[in-house]
Amino acid sequence: MDFSTFLNKYKEKLSHLFSKNSASNERTLNRGFEGPEHDQIMELVPLKAFIPTQFGGFGGHTAEALAMLEASSYESLPLALMMGINGALFTQPVARFGDEVAKNKVLKSIAMDKKMGGLMITEPDFGSDALKMQTSSLIGKGDGHYHVHGTKHWAGLTGAADYWLITAREQDQNGDLGRDISFFIHETSNGGIEVEEYFNNLGLYMLPYGRNKIDIRVPQTHKLKPQSTGVTMMLDILHRSRLQFPGMGMGFLRRMMDEAIDHCKERFVGGQSLLNYDQVKHRISEMQAYFTVCSAMCHYTSSKISLDIDTSRMDVAANAIKTVVTDFMQKASQSLLQLTGAKGYRLDHIAGRSVVDSRPFQIFEGSNDILYQQISESVLKNMRKVRNFNLYDYLKASELTEQVSDRFKDSLDFDLDLKMPQRKLVALGQAIGRIISMEFTINLEDVGFNQALIANAMATMESEVNSIICNFKHAEDAAIVDDYLSNSSWLALSKVNAI
Repeated sequence: MDFSTFLNKYKEKLSHLFSKNSASNERTLNRGFEGPEHDQIMELVPLKAFIPTQFGGFGGHTAEALAMLEASSYESLPLALMMGINGALFTQPVARFGDEVAKNKVLKSIAMDKKMGGLMITEPDFGSDALKMQTSSLIGKGDGHYHVHGTKHWAGLTGAADYWLITAREQDQNGDLGRDISFFIHETSNGGIEVEEYFNNLGLYMLPYGRNKIDIRVPQTHKLKPQSTGVTMMLDILHRSRLQFPGMGMGFLRRMMDEAIDHCKERFVGGQSLLNYDQVKHRISEMQAYFTVCSAMCHYTSSKISLDIDTSRMDVAANAIKTVVTDFMQKASQSLLQLTGAKGYRLDHIAGRSVVDSRPFQIFEGSNDILYQQISESVLKNMRKVRNFNLYDYLKASELTEQVSDRFKDSLDFDLDLKMPQRKLVALGQAIGRIISMEFTINLEDVGFNQALIANAMATMESEVNSIICNFKHAEDAAIVDDYLSNSSWLALSKVNAI
């Protein structure tokens, strides 16, 4: 079966399984996703979209991986995340950095035996501060194995994955942990992973999450081989994953848009269709803009990011794509919920589920606030190198923003303060992320994308950027009142006035 044939069959299968009256749709409120529906999906082996041909896959082409994620997310965002975890956070790292012995066994097992894999980085005391993880690795004397010990949590597919990539820091003879990070491939059937607790995650019910106690032995062939350092390898893995977020966003945003349009056509208020109301048009117009920008991101990633490309230095592009598309996913779901009204405020309605399921996308794989800050810090670092701190000059010279920067010449023609507070770094990153997204969108013109959609997206994004920049320029310093209980009781004041 070639990829095109697979994709058509995959779409048909998902459409059937997740139709409004299907058992799969009714089970969206159940924890986990096992049984006949899971088997029917995995029977088509969608993860072959991530696997090179020599290991039984379709070729590992980025465009095909994104297309599979889009098809998944149109019907089920949790399913798309499941495929994204398997593909971007396990299969691709193994294909890129794995020993030939490990690749032959693991990737062929995924392609032929329908196995699944996940990634464990986060620890209870070290989330965003991952480089200080306490999970340790120690090479055994004469047995050719590493001993990996620690605790991991919030790993998607906890208790369900057949394979895991587990990160650790090497322990020396004195018991001290090194600064570099290592990745180890572990087969669950070999034991050594104890699920101490399953979490009641707020959404994404299909994916089990929990806290895992790790005490495993891993052969040397199952340690990933970095091209330079382990930290650089981790950056490559995370940046590549973030660059592929638009695959999950694409189908989801299209579904939000389709659901909103269908509902507003059928819903009449005051004797006319909701589509006749200006505010409703505005919300749907924004959804169409998000759909267009996400399409541009998919085009950028599929044309620029192949499996052999090192993405470790692509922090600005990767962070911009991840943050902007996940912000759009949440905003689109909130608009759909607003438009559907009371009936949408049910967990078993697609609007309610989508609000809850899309929210963690702004948190995992790097909180958006932190990633926006990192975008700004990268820009300031490059400004120091060229000794020019004018924001417009910098964006005009950057390949990520060179075409679109002229639209903001008046508002961006100022020097940045190198000591700006964190809140301004976040706001600046939000603006730059959207300007980069506009650059991607402009490039769609060259490949024949719908011009009306591009014009609408550019207008919507320009308005967002100008609003962010305005707030950035006029924001006051943040302050917290420590003794906020002093003289702050409205009731006490009301009694005084009453007397």
